[in-house]
Amino acid sequence: MSFYTSLSGLQASQSEMATISHNLANVSTNGFKKSRTDFADVIASSVTVAPSQQIGSGVMVKGNRQQFGQGNLLQSANALDLAVSGDGFFAVKPDPSSATVNYTRNGSFLVDANNNVTDANGNFLQVYPVDGSGNLVQASMGSLKNLTLPATSGTVKATQDVTLGVNLNAQTAVPAKTPFDRFDVSSYNQATTTSVFDAEGNPMTMTSYYVRDTAPTPTTAGAAADLTATWSVYSYVGEQKMTVGAGAGGSDNVKLQFDSKGALTGPTTKTTFDSITTAGGSAQAISLDLTASTQTSAPFKVAKQTQDGLAVGQLQGVTVDDAGVVKASFSNGDVRALGQVALVNFSNPSGLRQIGDSGWASTGVSGVPVAGSAGQKGLGNLTSGMIERSNVDITEELVSLIAAQRNFQANSKALDTASQISQTIFNIRS
Repeated sequence: MSFYTSLSGLQASQSEMATISHNLANVSTNGFKKSRTDFADVIASSVTVAPSQQIGSGVMVKGNRQQFGQGNLLQSANALDLAVSGDGFFAVKPDPSSATVNYTRNGSFLVDANNNVTDANGNFLQVYPVDGSGNLVQASMGSLKNLTLPATSGTVKATQDVTLGVNLNAQTAVPAKTPFDRFDVSSYNQATTTSVFDAEGNPMTMTSYYVRDTAPTPTTAGAAADLTATWSVYSYVGEQKMTVGAGAGGSDNVKLQFDSKGALTGPTTKTTFDSITTAGGSAQAISLDLTASTQTSAPFKVAKQTQDGLAVGQLQGVTVDDAGVVKASFSNGDVRALGQVALVNFSNPSGLRQIGDSGWASTGVSGVPVAGSAGQKGLGNLTSGMIERSNVDITEELVSLIAAQRNFQANSKALDTASQISQTIFNIRS
């Protein structure tokens, strides 16, 4: 019997050393959770044996219990690197069309060729749906969806109206050279540029040049300054000159007229230019509103500059806030909330089945998954730009490994002693 008792001790020690070796091998695995081997003694009892005379029959491995303690957090520059500080797991799907959901603590996510957010193993990160303001719509296992980053945002709209409110310096002199030549900076006083868009969403540059037509009126002692002035504004879109009324009687500029106090007297409405031909071959008419312009003794300044065109925005970046709401920003200024990162917890996380690659699957022992979001339902906080490392402590594991080795040696010695006793008995001669 002592042979089998010692053998059970050897097998138990081997199991413990295998568990410790597995922990040490994954000391650098993101999101890894160490395990601990639990043992139980084996007692062969009988109703006819007195309790004081019972002899144990060895040891058995009760189980390898996973330890879900917090691992160290490592800072990262990737906004899609996520870490849970506290309880909870990320929900991922190995197949986007399947109902199967796995769970992980490894929050190192990336974007695949189809703009899906996945982990390093190709599992799809799951999020809850949100409305346009980023408010959670529903947090349940049935509402999970794959997180996909849209490549573009918005609808193309050709520019129709441009508004420029500038302040012109009342003391500015007439340009040294006439007539106006946009390639000669001495023929105009100031210039502004505005980005406008054609019907295909292509950007174009609208440049407006400001030319003073009349010299400032000299100011006499004790008299108020006379700010009466006329300015010509020439506009170009790319290389195309903007005109009003093509042909005889037409004009290639907009006249700004100011009275003696510098107040704008004309134009009082926006000016609509003749249509231009864009690079895409379509005709486009653009209006210029200069009615917010002023003339004072202050330096030239652009106080207002708007245009109503829109281009399709290209994806520029993604952020994840503390609540787990994922927002994508685009080149046209759009910011869209795409979903809220789903966190899931279990009544008994130690009952989860390990599937490798820092992943787990639910079982009947773990209990049903409880869906929630960061900071709610007992779930931990979510941090973007952080990675949770393994929770293995090398020093602790090495000490445990030494103890397991000593246990193995002790059981080996007991087995050797039992063998010597048996040999002694075999050598007894009558």
